[in-house]
Order: sequence, then structure tokens, then C-alpha cells
Amino acid sequence: MTTTATTPAEAGEGRAVGEKTPGAARGKNRRPGRIRRIGLPYLLLLPALALELLVHLVPMVIGIVMSFRELTQFYIRDWTTAPRTGLDNFEVAVDFDAPVGQALLHSFFVTVLFTVLSVGLCWAIGTAAAIYMQETFKGRGILRAVFLIPYALPVYAAVITWVFMFQHDNGLVNHVLHDQLGVTDKPSFWLIGDNSFYALLTVSVWKGWPFAFLIVMAGLQNIPKEMYEAASLDGAGLWQQLRRITLPSLRPVNQVLVLVLFLWTFNDFNTPYVMFGKAAPKAADLISVHIYQSSFVTWNFGSGSAMSVLLLLFLLVVTGVYLALTSRGRKTADV
Repeated sequence: MTTTATTPAEAGEGRAVGEKTPGAARGKNRRPGRIRRIGLPYLLLLPALALELLVHLVPMVIGIVMSFRELTQFYIRDWTTAPRTGLDNFEVAVDFDAPVGQALLHSFFVTVLFTVLSVGLCWAIGTAAAIYMQETFKGRGILRAVFLIPYALPVYAAVITWVFMFQHDNGLVNHVLHDQLGVTDKPSFWLIGDNSFYALLTVSVWKGWPFAFLIVMAGLQNIPKEMYEAASLDGAGLWQQLRRITLPSLRPVNQVLVLVLFLWTFNDFNTPYVMFGKAAPKAADLISVHIYQSSFVTWNFGSGSAMSVLLLLFLLVVTGVYLALTSRGRKTADV
């Protein structure tokens, strides 16, 4: 019985003439599977993208179009028939010598001051509470849950409760400050006048600091305990450990946290609206409520839309500058 030897080249030629090689078949079958794997994440994102387009982008585009029209209550039925005004609505909004521009500028400064104080206090209280909660003690889990109650409560229920507490005659705040502690000479009006700013700031900090506490507490989990142990052996105290280890390690977390708190606070509408209604006091006239009054109280939707577009541009510029500065600082720190 004789056998013929087949060279590798001849074997390859035989497979080329006949069936395809197993490797080629596997490569061809692998390509559709790879395409499916790559396209699957985008397919899963489609519902979220569709909702984002429907809820945010479409109203934003409509608001920008409305800002170039003289849209009043006479054109509500068909707003597309409102006459075009070009940049007139924007010129009225930024004319700071006129009453409309002066009121908008005052509201802007009030909002900036309110946002800076609220974000700063939320971050400071949340960071202090998160650092304190890193120590192990009895009842720590219960105290963590208590700290998160303001963040978990519905905004309307929490703010309405604070409104009752700020009442002049029978509110808990005046009862404690005036009747029990004697801090004030007489019961104060917290929902009108200059005190309305401090009342609004108190509610904003009360419901905002648990979010900062939650984020900072999660960031602290990524700091190795060995760093603190080594610092203690080197003689570093608590303040030095905070400056040299904790805060530098939390820098990426704080950069995102401050930006999110800034955007939430600057755009906050629910808190001042529930506290003061449609007509907020001058001291607590945040720009979100001011735009609402310009649109739905005076029925000048074109002017209100122009103010909203200006607010959007301001927030985009601030966010872009903030991200540029923080990214540059991160690169410098890495070098």
C-alpha cells in the first residue's frame, strides 16, 4: 500500500479550490457578531436619547425661536403667527437703564450671591459631615440615614414644612429664636422683606448639603487608610492630614460636585416658588422666578424666552470656563 505525500502548498490549493478554510469561515462569522456587539450600546441608548430629545432639546429649540418673536397672550393659540422682532427682546432685557433691564440685573446679582453662599455652605457642611462619618462609632449607620433625610424628602413637602416653621406668629423659628433663646427683640418676618433671602438660603442649604455629604463620603472610600497611618507615624496632625491627603485626593470629586451644585442652585425654581409663590420678595428674587414672572404673569413670553436664552448662554460660558480651568489644574497637578 503506497501513500502519497502532500505538500502544505498543495493542501492549501486544494482547500482554495474546494471548501473555505475553517479560519476564514470563523473570521467571516466573527465580523457580524462584532458589529452587533458594537451597535448594542447605541441601541440601548436610543430610548434615553429619544426622551432627552423630547423633554429637553425640543423645548429648548422652541424657546430660542420664541425669543425672536413678540409672543403675548394674543398669539397663544398659534404662537407661530406672532410677529418677528429680531433682537428686540434681547435688547430690552440687557438695557440696564430701563426698568426691565434693571430688574433683571438685580435678580441676576441676587442669584449669584445666593448660589455662591448656598454652594459654599453645602460643600463645607457635607464635607465636614462625611469626614466625621469615616470614624467608626456606635450608631453611625443610623446617623448616616438621618443625614440623608432632607435629600430623600420630596421638595414640595419639605419646603411647605419650612414655610410653616417661618410663620411670624406661630412658627417654630420665631418660637426658638425669640421666645426661648431671646436672640431677637421681636418675632421676625421671614417670608417678606430682607429676611426672605436668609430664609431661602437656609432651606436651600438644608436640602442640598446631604447630596454633598453623599458624594464626598463616596469619594473618601477611595483614599487608602495606609496614607493616614503613614502620616500619623510621621507626626502629621488632623489638620495636616486634611490639607495634605484628604482635600487633594478629593479634588476630582469636588470639581464635579461644585459644578453640579452650582447648576442646580442657579436654576432652582421649586424652592423659591413654593416658599413665596408667583411674587417673590425683592431680596429673594431669583432669576428663575423672575423669568417665570416675565413669562406667565405679564404674559410676555417673547421677553421671558429671551431672558432664558441669556441665562442658558451664561451657564454655558461659566461651565466651559470652569471645566477649562479645572482640567488645566488637573494636568498641572499630574505633571
